Amino acid sequence: MSLAQVHHISAAAGDESAEGRFTAVGRGVTAALLAELEPLFAYVLPDGAPHRPTDAELRSLPQAFTYAVLSDGSRVVGRTAPARGESSAPVRFHTHAVHIPVGVPLPGDRLPVEAWRSPHWATVTPAGGASLSDPLGALPPGPAPVREGLDDFAVSRGPWLAAVLSDLRRASEEAAPAGGPVVLVERRSADVARWLGLAAVALPRESAERLTFTTYTRRPGSSALRVVGVAPEDAAAAREAGLRVHVCADRPPVEATGDVWARTAARVWRSRAPELFQEARGLPGDPFAAGPLAVVALCAGVGLGSEERAAAAAWAAERPYALDAKRTGQLVEALTSPGIDDRTGSEFDAVGRLFGALDGRCPAPVTAPLAAMLVTEAVRGGNGSLELPRRDAFVGPEGEAIAGVLGPEILTELESGAGGSRPVARTVQLLRVARLLGMNTRDLLPDVATRLAPALLRETEAETEGPEGPEGPEGPEGYAGPGRPEAAAEAAAGPLRGAGTPGLTGSRGAPGPSGTPRTPGTPGPSGAVRAPGSAGTPAAPRPSGTAGSPAAPAFAPALLELLDEQFDVRTALLGALDRIAPEDPGAVARFLERVALPFTGTQALPHLRMCAEAPGAMTTLGRDRTALWHRILRAAGLSPFTEPLVLRTAAGLVWEDRAPTVEEARLLLEAATSDAHRAAGTWSRLADAALGAPADAEEAEALAHDLLRAFPQEIQGRERAALQLLALCRDLRTGAPEPGWADRVRTLRDRAAPLEPQVQERAFTALAERLLAPDRPGAELYAFVRSDDTDLIAAYDRAARTEPTRARLRTQPAYAADCFTVWTAHPHVGPAWTTTAAALLEEVLRPAVRSMSAELVAEVEETVGRTGSSGRANAFRDWNRSRTLGRLGRRIVGRVRRG
Repeated sequence: MSLAQVHHISAAAGDESAEGRFTAVGRGVTAALLAELEPLFAYVLPDGAPHRPTDAELRSLPQAFTYAVLSDGSRVVGRTAPARGESSAPVRFHTHAVHIPVGVPLPGDRLPVEAWRSPHWATVTPAGGASLSDPLGALPPGPAPVREGLDDFAVSRGPWLAAVLSDLRRASEEAAPAGGPVVLVERRSADVARWLGLAAVALPRESAERLTFTTYTRRPGSSALRVVGVAPEDAAAAREAGLRVHVCADRPPVEATGDVWARTAARVWRSRAPELFQEARGLPGDPFAAGPLAVVALCAGVGLGSEERAAAAAWAAERPYALDAKRTGQLVEALTSPGIDDRTGSEFDAVGRLFGALDGRCPAPVTAPLAAMLVTEAVRGGNGSLELPRRDAFVGPEGEAIAGVLGPEILTELESGAGGSRPVARTVQLLRVARLLGMNTRDLLPDVATRLAPALLRETEAETEGPEGPEGPEGPEGYAGPGRPEAAAEAAAGPLRGAGTPGLTGSRGAPGPSGTPRTPGTPGPSGAVRAPGSAGTPAAPRPSGTAGSPAAPAFAPALLELLDEQFDVRTALLGALDRIAPEDPGAVARFLERVALPFTGTQALPHLRMCAEAPGAMTTLGRDRTALWHRILRAAGLSPFTEPLVLRTAAGLVWEDRAPTVEEARLLLEAATSDAHRAAGTWSRLADAALGAPADAEEAEALAHDLLRAFPQEIQGRERAALQLLALCRDLRTGAPEPGWADRVRTLRDRAAPLEPQVQERAFTALAERLLAPDRPGAELYAFVRSDDTDLIAAYDRAARTEPTRARLRTQPAYAADCFTVWTAHPHVGPAWTTTAAALLEEVLRPAVRSMSAELVAEVEETVGRTGSSGRANAFRDWNRSRTLGRLGRRIVGRVRRG
């Protein structure tokens, strides 16, 4: 059908007759459409254009080739070009446009941009309204006209290609993107048309038809079109308007686009292979998915980047049926080319999935290069997340060749002592590749498993908690749990520790961060300091690991596959984990929560079974640590008499770094013989319980006594002195201690420094109470007084001021006489005793004597004289009278004043 044509002329602003007018209008073009068309045909000369240009200057002026969709759904394609005018208007702008009704395709089913080179665009209105040749219907057939010269143009615009194509793709979406048109800045408007030609070839037809445009405008911010071209002098204004601007006549862009499809399309254009766009559209998938285009590009020998190759491999892995044998071979050859040196992890992962899709579908010679590439990357590239080929992929000459190259490298790395710092995923990958290649690693497995076991704990803790744990540097509620892989690493490196504190942070009793003693319940520098005596308050056992469903570490899937594939590796690794579990059972329990290891076979693995049982038991039993202890110990399946180390594991799981209470320690002590506790190292927890007990827990003294008898060789140094001090407290309260006990308390205190405050309080109180007893040995009292020990004398002062002592003083004249004798003796021994004795006489004894009847006071005086001398009796009488006279004198003075 014949399309209606429209002609419009206008002049430069300021000239006469500058107002535009339609000079010819075809049939069917209404006045409403003309009103909509006129703004599209407006033309503004570039800055600096001559008023009366020469012919050459006139030809060099930009032409505006426009394609727009009108409000009624019809379309218009037109060209506005400067033309020679009359003397009053030297330059006129003539628009020749073709109106395309709704539903009518362009002649030859062409795209609008294909008409920009038509030779039939007129620069004058036909005389008498005669019709000129249709510029659209007269186009030569085929795509050659629009593609002519585009290859060279694409190469010349290589740095901008990907970014421009990405924006043009977004601009062609069904819903016009917000933010205004895409602005292409070129010195020549014809180059803008070439950009549109590149897009028309690369985009699907329906997208290209939505791409409305004009190749030249001075007002990009007010344009309703999707793409506009501007001259370089208007680029700044376009940027200020917030538009997406590509200055293709300036320096190349610095930032690359993240649009993988656009980058692939750019490489196709630079390779002068535009026919690949149509070929890619014949493959299944999203029209703007990078995979189909990347596949045909690789098959055609076009070099692509890593992300584009990954897209090709991923697409082919999802649709292996979409490629014939020839194309599959070409794709494999391109992906495995030895000249590629920029492969990334995502590309290898995609290639691994492609191998899995092709394996069994294609002949082995086709997939062998992929398998070789994957295992080579696994060994040399350190990619621990690769999907490895099946074992039968390496049967035959290809497998022998790759094993001959990679085998020595694998064995050398597995044998190296760097396994302690080697990531778990790396070790797992090496072991899996070794099996794929049929290598014998049996002799290496014991050492490899010994190094791998603590690494599993270390990486699990690192992934779970990060550098400062899930809730700060001290974990939940400021408490430093036992999940420290360092202890496990020590266990893997050598035999169990002897005397000390196995399974606890640091050496028991070592000073804390600020020089204070690490009392039981007071972890060392890596733990949170707890108040003395807190061991007596049972804390709720925390499940191993954080609350909720713990996430598996990244290496878990590959590790489980390894253990499922290789029985000998599973046996060696589970045995190594079981050996280090007693040193850090909390870390092992957290690891088993996240990685469900298969240890249901014939191996005993008592420690692993206990660690696996702990989280569920803690959830079920809550704060009942006694029940928890029994349940975890039963899970071992072995008696502590057979395997003493189960005591250490159970204690570590139940109490972690805390000290048990005295009652719990007694349970622990009675659970096995002293030899079992000695072998397990759990005697140190028992000592911690005794030393960390509150000052009023009398059971701690009996526990200390039993521990000294059961572990005479193990308990040494500061801890031994502290426990002996507790045992001495027991003797002071319940029995007859050996002579010299007053000095012995001070000696043991000094040996036990830094002494737990509650132990010191207990010992000093017991000593003071014994010295305040009427039957105390005089030699012990004399030794105490002569020591002038400030702390001991202060404890004596506190004991003398207690209500039981005051009550005895008020009711027992003999006891009051005894105290008077003691508190007035040795007046010049030392300042501490002299000051304290004087204060006790005035503040404790005098109120007690004042409350007595005259008969009782006389009895006190008589007893002082009988047990001492007449001089001391006189001293008591004077001491008592001085206070009485003082009161009488004050009364007399008061009466005189009142009179």
